[in-house]
Amino acid sequence: MHMANESIRRRLAAILAADVVGYSRLMERDEKSTHTLLMERWKEVLEPLVATHQGRVFKRMGDGVLVEFSSAVNAVECAAALQQAMAAANRDMPEDRAIVLRVGVNLGDIMVEGSDLYGDGVNVAARLETLAKPGGVAISDGVHEYVHGRVGLDFVDSGYHEVKNIERPVHVWSWSPNGAGDADSSVVEAQPRLPAKPSIAVLPFDNMSGDPEQGYFADGITEDIITDLSKVSGLFVIARNSSFAYKGKAPDIRKVSRELGVRYILEGSVRRAADRIRINAQMIDGTTGGHLWAERYDRCIEDIFAVQDEVTRTIVSALKVKLTAGEEERREHRGKVDPEAYDLLVRSRQTMLQLSAVSSREARAMLERVIEIDPGLAAAYARLSIIAFAEYVNRWNGATPENLGRALQLAHKAIDVDDTEPQAHVSLALVLAWMRRLDEAEAPAERAVALDPNLADAYTGLGNIREFQGRYEDAVALYTRARRLDPQFDLSLHFLGRALLSLGRFDEAEIAFKRRLTLAPRSDMTRFYLACLYGRVGRHEEARRYWREVLEVNSNFSIDHLKRALPYRDPDLFDRLVGGLREAGVSI
Repeated sequence: MHMANESIRRRLAAILAADVVGYSRLMERDEKSTHTLLMERWKEVLEPLVATHQGRVFKRMGDGVLVEFSSAVNAVECAAALQQAMAAANRDMPEDRAIVLRVGVNLGDIMVEGSDLYGDGVNVAARLETLAKPGGVAISDGVHEYVHGRVGLDFVDSGYHEVKNIERPVHVWSWSPNGAGDADSSVVEAQPRLPAKPSIAVLPFDNMSGDPEQGYFADGITEDIITDLSKVSGLFVIARNSSFAYKGKAPDIRKVSRELGVRYILEGSVRRAADRIRINAQMIDGTTGGHLWAERYDRCIEDIFAVQDEVTRTIVSALKVKLTAGEEERREHRGKVDPEAYDLLVRSRQTMLQLSAVSSREARAMLERVIEIDPGLAAAYARLSIIAFAEYVNRWNGATPENLGRALQLAHKAIDVDDTEPQAHVSLALVLAWMRRLDEAEAPAERAVALDPNLADAYTGLGNIREFQGRYEDAVALYTRARRLDPQFDLSLHFLGRALLSLGRFDEAEIAFKRRLTLAPRSDMTRFYLACLYGRVGRHEEARRYWREVLEVNSNFSIDHLKRALPYRDPDLFDRLVGGLREAGVSI
């Protein structure tokens, strides 16, 4: 990256913009006392709060101020405290004289000249402030990513807004002191952000078997219902990772509906005794908390697939969704399943999610046993393919490049057994992409999306192909889609950061990587990309620190292996990345 204008320093900062609502009207009415009162508020309310939250006022304009913070959390906490303090100060004022602020907070790249700051980071903060409610706070999506779960404030998704002089629409989140904890007022605002299709999340079913060992079985049934529902193109279904973030928490259903951006929630319980299972399920409208229906299913375990089909059909008919002819046809072939094979399939999925050399070995042994019992379960071959692939990428269990060949055979085998198994096509696309057969990989990735339009993995798979082909904007859109379906899936954040970094959108890439590290604190790969990013933008101290952490997390980390393995079509891309590390003085 060429730093053409070295004299201007750039840095990432959180900017708070505050402005008085209807200032000219107040001034017309009584210029002198309005001005005096405003100066008083700045001195007695704003300045002490800015100091407490370690901010710095860098610009005042008649009725507004711009404040810089080095932390997004401090900026947002200061914004909320400011609005609460202003509301308290206005309590004894006649309404037509009260001084009410709008506040916007943005996180972005700023340029420093003397004591003044400017640049997109500042401009967007000023635009956000105009979108805030009087007395409220509007923040950008980047700030929300940082502070979500770290400040005790409920932000409501207020959608995308076109703002002046900024080419991309800005995703805005809002908070106001009076509506903060008031579910109903915020639900009304959040409503338009629900997907156009009926949208649903399935919370982990409770294990009522009296045997905690059976917990994995209740989880497996929940996961299978999610998988089954997500193949219905007329529905929008939240992915497994994000549903399971609520496991064991007995959450408020209306809050879940708001946080995941879906209208309906399915919850239930599973009781298993010998070879019988009983499932209770109920569907709730998350916007009102009202129950739509409740059902009980009592069956033999070998009919588990038929029960899942019934649950899906009940939901589909309750939401008046039409199955396409292809979806109907795929549902006709539901056979019985061997209970031991089903148990192992469920266990293997949860073991694989631990993402380690040991868990890969354990999951492989389970899946090989599944195939011995029932060679007709395509999902088992698809998962074995993913394991062989993951072992190659992460260099686990003595993996060699031959692993890719084995992963390819297993993906083809899964498709031969059942070509409607989406995971099989995801596996095939991944393996072909890493074999640098990017154009061949497109068809299976697109087939996976068609078979399961709610499968976050299918969108990240297609996103990977687009990214390696050099189509970074397309990749960003696909990774963003995957995140909407699975907000807790940290890998899509890593991929998103990687594509944004290739586009030179450094501040957004930094936010994505940092957020990934809060969800996956041991990631060596995310630290590696962050180190490269900081090297590119001239923050060399941080680049060196993250590179040291990469080696602390994984002393065998090899840039050469990565360069050989990552199938970027652009031969120079990797060198540009690592160039950032070299600029920071890391000897590679």
